[in-house]
Amino acid sequence: MKHTLPLTFLMAASPLLFAAEPADTNYDESRTPTYALPDLNVTNREHWESTRRAEVLRLLEDHVYGRTPGNAVQIEVAILEGPTEVFDNTAIRRQARLTLSPKEHPDRRISFDVLVYSPKTLKGKSPAFIGLNFSGNQCVHSDPGILRSPAGGKASGAYASRWQVPMLLKRGYGLVTAHRDDIDPDNYRHDFNDGPHPLFYAPGQTKPKEKEWGSIGGWAWALSNTREWLEGDELIDASRLAVIGHSRLGKTALWAGAQDQKFKLVISNNSGCGGAALYRRCYGERIHHMLKPVGYWFCGNHARYALRENELPVDQHMLLAAIAPRALYVASAREDRWADPKGEFLALKNAEPAYALYGFDGLTASQWPSPNEPATGGRLGYHLRAGRHDVTAYDWGRYLDFADRHLK
Repeated sequence: MKHTLPLTFLMAASPLLFAAEPADTNYDESRTPTYALPDLNVTNREHWESTRRAEVLRLLEDHVYGRTPGNAVQIEVAILEGPTEVFDNTAIRRQARLTLSPKEHPDRRISFDVLVYSPKTLKGKSPAFIGLNFSGNQCVHSDPGILRSPAGGKASGAYASRWQVPMLLKRGYGLVTAHRDDIDPDNYRHDFNDGPHPLFYAPGQTKPKEKEWGSIGGWAWALSNTREWLEGDELIDASRLAVIGHSRLGKTALWAGAQDQKFKLVISNNSGCGGAALYRRCYGERIHHMLKPVGYWFCGNHARYALRENELPVDQHMLLAAIAPRALYVASAREDRWADPKGEFLALKNAEPAYALYGFDGLTASQWPSPNEPATGGRLGYHLRAGRHDVTAYDWGRYLDFADRHLK
């Protein structure tokens, strides 16, 4: 059956594609409600590490992203291509298919393809950026040797500007990426009958329970398992990985980094509501805007806070704080009002107390900075870029500068 989505549905899913946006969208700072953020309760480092951080993660699980199954997973690897020297013999390309299955249910499995580039010029293993892509591995570069992702996607090199592969390799970093739709389809009519969720269903179960994971949790789970696979790699240093994502995949990178402490650096690009932006500001995208088109990104309980953000027992400064003491970079775009760039900055500022427990300074800016004036300090980084919802060469330049400090 052919599915036709009504215009209002599509506008809610991605209002930047349309002239109109949801009628109740607030872009007026004077209409932002007065709010008090939930207390981080970072009394001391010992309490944070032994008790409070776990409490924060449980709140985020139960009310935002859902609980990720803790079941042991078996990883099978099939080499699809490589190692192949590419780009005038300055880099090595490899492609592999990972098949993940719960050890107690080896007959339940999902597979996805991973593209890996590493610089050939380095001696020893290289640090790398790892992240999911929107439109197939072939979209990240026009390299004709990239295999088309099983779930399809756009043409070769369609989003090369968002990945800047030559820039990464020249600076001494590898790239590890997979197509999010190979892992869990993001098709605006999700029924949870595919992707990783059925791997862990109890008998008779057909969808996650109210506190169980949504698609963001599934994508983050795949990133962590890919990181685990890389621990035995001969070219990529899995102890020096930066997990990165844009938009909904920026939300995913943050959740992956909060749960998996083996990611050394976490980067969120224009992640907005449910990512780095504060819920309580009620600016730009809000929970009720997401429910119909993409409520499946989150756990079922998340819907309870539609138009009631102030009742959430968490807010996103707590997500960012849970990444401490590892390096964290949040980036916004000036014209991306839907993602509430100021709210992203304020969330990062309010996460500073968790980093202070480890003796790290906060951001160099006390107020929301002007475009293209990065504010970094300690293990925190932020910039507001001129322009719209996207990932650009400017963004990557700042991420690489930050990574040079924390991964090299």
